[in-house]
Amino acid sequence: MQEDRQVADALEHVFAADSTIYQERGFQRRVGFGERPALVHIDLANAWTRPGHAFSCDHMDVIIPAVQRLNVAARAKGCPIVYTTTAYDVVDGSVSDMGLWAQKIPLETLAIGSEAVAIDDRIAPEPGEQVIVKKRASGFHGTNLSSFLNAQGVDTVIVTGVTMAGCVRHSVEDAIAEGFRPIVVREAVGDRVPGVVQWNLFDLDAKFGDVESVDRVVEYLEQIAPFESRAGVRAAA
Repeated sequence: MQEDRQVADALEHVFAADSTIYQERGFQRRVGFGERPALVHIDLANAWTRPGHAFSCDHMDVIIPAVQRLNVAARAKGCPIVYTTTAYDVVDGSVSDMGLWAQKIPLETLAIGSEAVAIDDRIAPEPGEQVIVKKRASGFHGTNLSSFLNAQGVDTVIVTGVTMAGCVRHSVEDAIAEGFRPIVVREAVGDRVPGVVQWNLFDLDAKFGDVESVDRVVEYLEQIAPFESRAGVRAAA
């Protein structure tokens, strides 16, 4: 689309200038890959991945195949795979668990147990893979994600999903705060508004994690040793 191309051209001009500022001030360093990665897929449920929902995002024809590739590579090495979805037990009345966030966005469409909040069956979890229900933007906020990853000895989180400006961004910021190396997969993240993905990829890469192509991440996953959980190693000892 012409609008997308115009936005991309404008952002490239901005990024060139901003990169100079960041580099002069010591930003844009690399956290790099660790040795024990997990995939963390943020909100790749039907309300975000399928058309016709209030939360529907663009470019699923690119995101879904990228996630499929990552899943194949990660499963071959036994890496933990975690999915999040955002869902609520009570979507009306004064005792709703949606909180004040519902005054900004239509959380009432995300009822727990509904088809809308189920993970897209094109990238469906396999037995043993975690699906975490969250109430807030970050996959870490108020969930057991950090403790689960720590129990598995994970040092790197490979992040995909939507939305780039919201739940993905907050999850990446929390990941590095919790001591994990965040790797954001360029082709496997999305949003609804032109330019939002590109800007947030640029800004996260400068401050909070590394942005890498799906080809580079798949290559990394293919090169690592097979994954064993910390608990499994203890039991064997």
